[in-house]
Parts: sequence; C-alpha cells; structure tokens
Amino acid sequence: MNSNYLKTVFLIFLLNTLHLSAQETARDIVQKSNEVMRAKSSFAVLRMKIIKPDWSREMTLKIWSIEPDYSLLIITAPARDKGTVTLKRKQEVWNYIPTVQKTIKIPPSMMLQSWMGSDFTNDDLVRQSSIVEDYEHSIIGEEEFEGYLCYKIQLTPKPDAGVVWGKIIMWVSKEGYLQLKMDHFDEDGYLVKTMKGSKVKKMGGRIIPTFWEMIPNDEPGQRTIMEYLEVEFNKKINPRFFSQ
Repeated sequence: MNSNYLKTVFLIFLLNTLHLSAQETARDIVQKSNEVMRAKSSFAVLRMKIIKPDWSREMTLKIWSIEPDYSLLIITAPARDKGTVTLKRKQEVWNYIPTVQKTIKIPPSMMLQSWMGSDFTNDDLVRQSSIVEDYEHSIIGEEEFEGYLCYKIQLTPKPDAGVVWGKIIMWVSKEGYLQLKMDHFDEDGYLVKTMKGSKVKKMGGRIIPTFWEMIPNDEPGQRTIMEYLEVEFNKKINPRFFSQ
C-alpha cells in the first residue's frame, strides 16, 4: 500500500473528525437560544394582555433577573393589581399581595398554576425549571417557521428533574438562535399549550422576538400576549435586591 493512499485515507478521516467535532449538539443550540433571551442578568418592561372569549384585560410589569437563581416581577398597572410581586430566590418562590399585605410562599406543586389568570404559569415567569439543565435534547428535524429555517429540537426530562412536562418541542432559527415556537406536552403526550415568538427586531442591543403568545390547546379563543416595551441585558444588579 503506497504512502500517498495512506495519506489520503488519513486526511479524509481527519476532515470527517473535524467536521463532527464542529457540529453543534442539540444542547448547544438550546443553550445559545436561551442565552440570546436571558443573558447573565436583565431588566425588562412588558405589557401583558390576557384574552378570553368574553373578556380581556391588560397589565404592565417590570422584571429583574440574575440567571439562573434570582427573579423579581412587579405589576405597575392597572391600579387594582399594582404592587403585586413575584420573587424567586434560588429554589424558593413567593408572591406578595398588597391588598392584604401578605407574603405567600409558592410550593413546587403550584409552579404550574396560572399567574394572575394568564396562560403563563408561575414557572414560565420566574423560570424555576431550566430548559438547558433539566432536559435531554435531540434534533428531530429541520423546518421552516414564519420564514425562518429552524432546528426542530425535542426536550425530554431527565429522570431526576423536577419538571412536569412530558416533553417540549422547540423551533430555534438557524440564524440568530431565536426561540420562535415551543410546544408543551404532558406525560401522556397530549399538547397542552404553544408559545410563539414574533416581531423580531433589535432591542437592548440584540435581535430578539419582542412579541410572545401563549396559546392553550384546549381553550378556543383564549391566549395571553406578552410584549417587550423595554429591555436591558447584562444590567448590574446586586443579588441583595432580591429580598422579601
């Protein structure tokens, strides 16, 4: 066997190895998409609109976060809800209700309860569970969504993870790692709700979806909209800010 043939075989093997090592894993993609929206810390002003078949209401809120351990959310309008606070410190979450001047600790069993009557849960708002750390990830295909070519990724809970979803399927754009759609399934494989991101534009120095819809699967005519009005990434926040 001549040396040129051996060199060719070795070169092909080396190129294939480099190609495989350069390929992103599903976990890499999910982590990058999460970092696009979360950063190390952030401050945001949002408008939330809860839409039901026979009524709707709006509220504005401010959220401060240090990932992954701290979040504080306060409602600033309307007047009847103003001053209501949700606070997360590591594994503990509290609600402060100003009308009764009472702080209530939220047990893990209530993290999937509706937040303020919306289609977002306590877990959605303060991110008690982690889509990066609590799940195994696999790329199950590629698909175009809203004009973006996306990775289609399945998230399956790790055996010891304290999560309730049987699986999550995400659509993450190849360009910019934008989280554009998330389907949430229960343990029986039933689709419970879908979150969609749109109105992609530059805000806070980043290109992000600024308009989010949470749509329950079994409630026709119902959805909750959350729109970013202002956002600042990597804002300096002292952890002591997140106190009762």
